[in-house]
Amino acid sequence: MIKIGEYNTLKVLRAVDFGVYLDDGAEGILLPKRFVPQDVHIGDDIKVFLYHDSDNRMIATTQEPKGVAGDIVQMKCVSVTPHGAFLDWGLMKDLFVPKSQQLTGMRVGGEYLVKIYIDKQTGRAVATEKIDAQFSNEELTVKEMEMVDLVVHRRSDLGYVVIINNKHTGLLHFNQVFRDLKIGEQAQGYIKTIRPDNKIDVVIGKPGYQRIEAETEKIIRLLKENNGYLPYHDKSDPEDIYTVFGMSKKVFKMTTGTLYKQHKIAFAKAGIQLLEE
Repeated sequence: MIKIGEYNTLKVLRAVDFGVYLDDGAEGILLPKRFVPQDVHIGDDIKVFLYHDSDNRMIATTQEPKGVAGDIVQMKCVSVTPHGAFLDWGLMKDLFVPKSQQLTGMRVGGEYLVKIYIDKQTGRAVATEKIDAQFSNEELTVKEMEMVDLVVHRRSDLGYVVIINNKHTGLLHFNQVFRDLKIGEQAQGYIKTIRPDNKIDVVIGKPGYQRIEAETEKIIRLLKENNGYLPYHDKSDPEDIYTVFGMSKKVFKMTTGTLYKQHKIAFAKAGIQLLEE
């Protein structure tokens, strides 16, 4: 079954001067010559993204868009018309946002968080800025300590409101963040707390010992990339630690403590030193 606005793996039917046609169960979908991989033959399977061109023809590409149908992504507005706006989708054709699907009116150069969807009337991929109504915490599909995908939605008085798995909303408290986050930024995190009213608190990274295990590998890698020594320790500024290691000072201290007990590092010269294996 062909899916517009998504990746499809299709078989090469025939070749023409301007590209190849892929099997859609009918006359075929054109993959323009500029996007045809080298050494492709009739009968080969190719992974392509499907969308409609400016003439409303279904077309295939091996370019990678900034998002597929169902994704929530941040994109830049590149043009505005009386009927709507166009966002840089990363493809030859820009992504249309109807005027009725905008919140305050888009402007060229602005960055907007939108959801890509398939318009029921036209069958084309379009986007909407009106995404709040699409999330609900009434019936949760997540549980505490579960790893989830996060998208930064907006900033609040307490922290960042985030979208969880494109289904729910949660809060990432300021005391769990050590740098400014951009609207639309994506990250992996976990569910820290689910409150009785189904409000959710989240944390970026992995929970408990999983996080420590992942961070030990990161510190070892950074040490190897810096001749076995880094000038950071438990008295270093938390912001400096976050900038270099991408972790809080608390996690840094726990992780280096673990590595020290494993005899993989030593504390020396106001920093950490990698020990020979």
